Amino acid sequence: MSGKLTTHVLDISKGIPAKNLKIELWRLGPERSLIKTVSTNSDGRVDAPLLAEGHVESGEYELVFYVADYFREQSVGVGETPFLDKVPIRFGIADTNSHYHVPLLVAPGGYSTYRGS
Repeated sequence: MSGKLTTHVLDISKGIPAKNLKIELWRLGPERSLIKTVSTNSDGRVDAPLLAEGHVESGEYELVFYVADYFREQSVGVGETPFLDKVPIRFGIADTNSHYHVPLLVAPGGYSTYRGS
């Protein structure tokens, strides 16, 4: 079994999946490098794993969620200087054969994450 990395985003201010939210996946290390940019679908998920079989390497990564852009799109008044603009989540991958799921629960004033399944 090969590992993979997945995510999803829930808008807990409305109790709905966060549709069309931009996410960047970065590999951290001696140099920070962008792996890919995706957007969530109508279920708040991305259409394919961010990292799939054969492409998961151990190391440190960062997901950057563009939450202020999402809330503006939803006509939520976050202002010019929102409390949360981009939410970065740094995490490590140790076991390249495991499934790493990094969900984001977000509202204009806060967020939560955990290692899901």
